[in-house]
Formats: sequence, C-alpha cells, structure tokens
Amino acid sequence: MMGGELAAVRCDLEDFAAEMFEPFARADQRRWGTVYLWGLLLDGRRKSVEPMAARLGEDGNRQALANFITTSPWEAAHVRARLAWRMQQVIKPTAFIVDDTGFLKDGDASACVARQYTGTAGKVTNCQAGVSLYLASDDASAAVDWRLFLPESWDPASPKADPGRVARRTRCGIPEDVGHVEKWQLALDMIDETRSWGIDVPLVVADGGYGDTAAFRLGLEERGLGYAVGISTTTTAQPETARPHTPPYCGRGPRPQPAYPEPAQTVKKLVIEAGKQAARPVQWREGSRAGSGRSGLKRMYSRFVALRIRPAGREIRKSTAGPELPVRWLLAEWPANQPEPVQFWLSNLPADTALATLVRTAKLRWRIEHDYREMKQTLGLAHFEGRTWRGWHHHVTLVSVAHAFCTLQRLTRSPKETAPA
Repeated sequence: MMGGELAAVRCDLEDFAAEMFEPFARADQRRWGTVYLWGLLLDGRRKSVEPMAARLGEDGNRQALANFITTSPWEAAHVRARLAWRMQQVIKPTAFIVDDTGFLKDGDASACVARQYTGTAGKVTNCQAGVSLYLASDDASAAVDWRLFLPESWDPASPKADPGRVARRTRCGIPEDVGHVEKWQLALDMIDETRSWGIDVPLVVADGGYGDTAAFRLGLEERGLGYAVGISTTTTAQPETARPHTPPYCGRGPRPQPAYPEPAQTVKKLVIEAGKQAARPVQWREGSRAGSGRSGLKRMYSRFVALRIRPAGREIRKSTAGPELPVRWLLAEWPANQPEPVQFWLSNLPADTALATLVRTAKLRWRIEHDYREMKQTLGLAHFEGRTWRGWHHHVTLVSVAHAFCTLQRLTRSPKETAPA
C-alpha cells in the first residue's frame, strides 16, 4: 500500500494487529509486531528490516525490529491460530490448499538452504523451500500455516547429512528434534495442526508435487478428507470395470491370490482411449480481464474428461481391504486445440459429483499462485535476510497477517477485487 492509502486504514490495521498479537506476553512485542506490519504494507522495493526501518521514520528502530523478528521468543503458531479463526469467519473456506514456494538465496548460511528444485525458478537452484497451508473459497484465501522444509543434508540422522550444514544448525537455531520430513508429510502435519485449532474444512486441493504421492492421498482419506489433487501423466490405474480374478489352483504350493488380469495403464492412456469426444466444455470462473463473460470479464473455459478409475500401485494395494482397488475420479483437461490432454487430477469426491464441481474444485489452486505473487512482489515474503529458523517462521507469519489484512480490506470494498490480475 502507498503511505496515503495505509494512513486511511490506520485504525483498522491497529485493531487487526491488536487481535492477532493478543497472545504476546509483552507490550513491546505487540508494539513492534504492529510496526513490522506497517513496514510490510508500506510501498517499497525491499521489505527486509533495514529498508523498512528507513521508511518507517521515527518508528523505524532497526535494532528493535531485528530483535523482534529474529530473537524475540514469541510463538508463531499462536498468531497463526488467531489468524485462522478470524479468516475462517470471513472466507468461509471450502478447501484447504497445500503448496510450496522457493526462497532464492545467494549464500549457504541461512537455515535449511540447499540446492533443490523450486517452481519459483523452474529449476534446481540454491534456495529454501517453504510449505504452506491456505484456507480458500472462490472469493478469497489466506495462508494460515507454514513449515520450512529441512533437506536431508541438514539432518544429522540422514545418510546424506552434510557435516558443514549439520554444524550450522546451532547457529541457525534449528531445534534438535527437527529432522528431514517430506513435504507431503509436512502438509499433513499442518492440516492436523489447523484442525486442532477448530478449523474443520472437509476438502484438500494440491498440485502434482503432493498428489503423485499415494501416501499423501491415503493420509487424507484416513483423516476423512475429500481431495482433488494434481497427478502426473504416468500415474497408473485400472478402468472402473476391471475386476480381479483368481487363477485356478494347480494343487501344489500356496493358493493363488486374486489379481487383475491386465496390467494397470497410465492415466494419460486411459483418457486418450476414452477419446476427445468424451471431453465436455466447462467454465469454472471469471477472471478480472475484459472478456465475453456475463459481467464483461474473461471466462475461464476449457474442455474436460471425467472417468471413474481404480488407482493402482503397491501402497494402494497394501492399504485396501479385499482384492478390488477403490474407485476414484480421474479428471483431465483436454482443450479443443490440443491433440492430447494437458493436465490430470485425481479425486475421491462422491460418484455423483457433477463435472463442473470437479473442475471448479481442482482449479481452485489458482488462488495460491495469485497469493504467492502478491506476497512476494508486494509484501516481501522472500525478502527476509536473517538466517535463523525462528526468524524465518516469524517473518512468513507476519507476511501472512499483512496479506490477510489486505484481503479483508478488499472484501470490505468488493469481493470481486480479490480476483487475480
């Protein structure tokens, strides 16, 4: 926000900050939390401590801000819980959305930095990776939980441990009990934590980085959660009509167990066999650019195939009682101008779910791409220059609070203003 815009909502921001920072034990923590939010919201290219302090004028005590964000012993989870309670009331979420983003780094001194793939750069590069959990509806979304991913090279118990990075754990303030945990498990942990705050959302949306992992999908099902998750073209499944059969017993050795007579096929092959004629047109939302929609905005439109299939794989078989694999939805986007499908999702929504509902659910993830862009370009999500575990979690939590405040202001004016540019 520009200075004039922020001044106009100063009372709103102070009230919101007081609500979010009520758990803080000391008045000075509440004060510097509010000042830090001001710094994140004020217009400026960098949102690290030093340039923010310079822009904040007489409030800009660089040392106090640095101490508050890096070393002050306040619990980020307490602020996130309050944020989740507030935003649940406003957003009325229909889904949790799980995703991760990269924080590019030049050096190797920051907590958990390593060469790893990040979609932020579209390649393997030197970065930190943060996993986030959002509350989302068609109208708005808010990040309410975060985890900093710890690579195996930082875990002293891992065979891939790097002695130099393990030695830096103490300087970075990484708790002794924190080890390497896969991103999909971090996502499940955040879902469990958020539900423990009383936030009960029945549906999870995620991209293929999570949906490709059967253990993640099984974890959601064990929790009684519905999902619509991206998957890769090589995910395998049986058609819904496939049935296992038991080969005849020859009289010697163990009796044969029921098995599917044909090998599982890739989801891409199953959709192509269904044919392009199986694709149906669906409009799932209107954007913010001028177009031919009823409101004068561009329609988000494509063609989709939905099939009932039986996902295959060792983990699925081991977790299934009885010989038959469970039936799930396979959704594929197949634009009219493309020779083959371009994107795939798997869902455990009920068998009578309408195609339009499947599509809108799977496509809800657009909100996160929009939010990451705003949080990074406007609110300084990736600008934290400290090196500690605690500092990183403090910073991303306060950026989430700042982003939620912006969302609340937009919703107060017009729900449509939360749409992406």
